[in-house]
Amino acid sequence: MSHTLSLHHLVRESDTTQTPSPAIIMLHGYGSNEEDLFSFASELPKQYTILSVQAPYRLEPFGHAWYAINFDAEQGKWSDDAQAKESRDKISVFIDEAIEAYQLDAGNVTLLGFSQGTILSYAVALSYPEKVKNVIALSGYINEKILTADYKSKNHKGLHIYASHGQVDQVIPVEWAQRAPTFLKDLDIDHLYEEFPVGHGVSPQNFYSFRNWLERH
Repeated sequence: MSHTLSLHHLVRESDTTQTPSPAIIMLHGYGSNEEDLFSFASELPKQYTILSVQAPYRLEPFGHAWYAINFDAEQGKWSDDAQAKESRDKISVFIDEAIEAYQLDAGNVTLLGFSQGTILSYAVALSYPEKVKNVIALSGYINEKILTADYKSKNHKGLHIYASHGQVDQVIPVEWAQRAPTFLKDLDIDHLYEEFPVGHGVSPQNFYSFRNWLERH
């Protein structure tokens, strides 16, 4: 049963009677919606309660975004970091609401993001590591400008990150994603980074790889 929380979402209940249950919170990409990543739900381990969240900013004619991406002749493409920070904190609040509403295990929350959803997953996990156990970061990168000012002083010891990227991604350059391992290593965060011979998307091979990783974490 879906509860009314501060962000609209779809839910797949855990199949175990064990409460609290581990959780996967899915954050979609720019211009998409909560149904996009939810298509993975049936293939993910059944003990998880899965919540797929709709981003708060509406795009016309359809679709949603975690923050605006503006296209400017002089500046090129730029992101609205103020909106991104607002979304970061909205997701943080949503995690707390969902834990209470769905009886989730606060110590076993996984964020699964794609593209802009990955940028937000990193921002939430690195800024509020006490709220997140795992991050599955698909086709995104770390935007330091949208992390909390004090993120370096936080305790990231309990965080585990799986990151992957397409080698021929035409939306987010693979070089941006390749900076993540060094960044995560500097914070002493357990991580795995992989690349696949695809564009801006998730290949079956990529899916099986992160699912196996999740089963080990």
